[in-house]
Amino acid sequence: MTFTAHDIIVRPIITEKTSRMMSDNKYTFEVLPSVNKIEIRNAVESVFKVKVSSVHTMRVHSKPKRMGRFIGRSRSWKKAIVTLLPGQRIEFFDGVGI
Repeated sequence: MTFTAHDIIVRPIITEKTSRMMSDNKYTFEVLPSVNKIEIRNAVESVFKVKVSSVHTMRVHSKPKRMGRFIGRSRSWKKAIVTLLPGQRIEFFDGVGI
């Protein structure tokens, strides 16, 4: 199945840890579970008009959750940490950070 660049990048992950990583040119995104590193690289380069140095991916597994007496699970998803070349930055994240 073919995905567009905007389909591949689900949302940015913005936490204290990822905000600190932005100073090292590392940005974190939630991506579709079925895409690979090459597709993630091409999507970030086309959406944000930057050059990507490397992509690291990991699966975030679901955790058990309770709501009263009902037991369920949170959803599992895929996380990508994208490192940009020196001098590159994503303008979308400029107002965010510590």
